[in-house]
Amino acid sequence: MAKKIATVITDMFEDIEYTEPAKAFKDAGHEVITIGAEKGKEVTGKNNETTVTVDEGIGDVKPGEFDALFIPGGFSPDMLRTDERFVNFAKQFMDDKKPVFSICHGAQLLINARSLNGRRATGFESIHVDLENAGAEVLDQEVVVCDNQLVTSRNPDDIPAFNREALNVLST
Repeated sequence: MAKKIATVITDMFEDIEYTEPAKAFKDAGHEVITIGAEKGKEVTGKNNETTVTVDEGIGDVKPGEFDALFIPGGFSPDMLRTDERFVNFAKQFMDDKKPVFSICHGAQLLINARSLNGRRATGFESIHVDLENAGAEVLDQEVVVCDNQLVTSRNPDDIPAFNREALNVLST
């Protein structure tokens, strides 16, 4: 069954951490909706390889309209977590136990949402201490699946495992 995946994104996202999972989700028949500060705004990856036109503004959507949340890494999540609308959006997915897929620095948004206490997770090496301080059990492995809901990975090398496990969670 096709799922509707909210993808929170702004400038300086890690290009491949958006493009590869988004392609995998779409190839599996799911709908990927990009959500940024403003509908129609173009955002560019940190490697200048990818430009994305934002489908919806954060002020125009509600978590209940989506089946899952995808948070690509790069500098994007760090910028998004300064906006309470994105923090609250992510928190609602975690509180509702909806699937959340976070790669690399994506977990920074979940840290600010105070949604990782007691959860198993991973992320880019530089945020492991932040994850621990947020109450997560940090595992240094290519993909961590917690409660068949939260899927986290460390870096672009982990994308194949990340995609595999995210698609597994979507299929349940």
